[in-house]
Amino acid sequence: MHRTGARAMAASRRREAGFTLLELLVVIVIIGLLAGLVGPRYFDQLGKSNTKIARAQIDALEKALDQYRLDVGTYPTSEQGLQALFVKPNNVDRWQGPYLKKPAPPDPWGRPYLYKSPGDHGDYDLASYGADGKPGGSGEAADVLSWDAQPATVSTR
Repeated sequence: MHRTGARAMAASRRREAGFTLLELLVVIVIIGLLAGLVGPRYFDQLGKSNTKIARAQIDALEKALDQYRLDVGTYPTSEQGLQALFVKPNNVDRWQGPYLKKPAPPDPWGRPYLYKSPGDHGDYDLASYGADGKPGGSGEAADVLSWDAQPATVSTR
């Protein structure tokens, strides 16, 4: 009788030592549902963050361009580009730079900002074509343009 009681206790301990297959499946389904709900919202916010970063960088570049114009009298030409804010261009006498602490950064998607002077929308045009690198688009692929003075907005759900 003593052996039978010991076997029953050992079997009971084995059942208590781990999870059943059903319990594991329920946990996996719950994790999957949470990932399905949270994941898209997280990546949507990440895209909006990149757009905000591009807007902030364009604003900073605009301030540097304005300081360049105050010193030199004109904005850098399209050929001189944004590097004129960091390295003195040839044949520019009143350059007092550098106007940036380091060379102009790429946009948040790794591409250089597009600079044109004189611009089609003002003295210069400064743009990033968003995640897709093509004109137009919406969401993360939306263009960030110097002549579009509206800051990137975030909609709340």
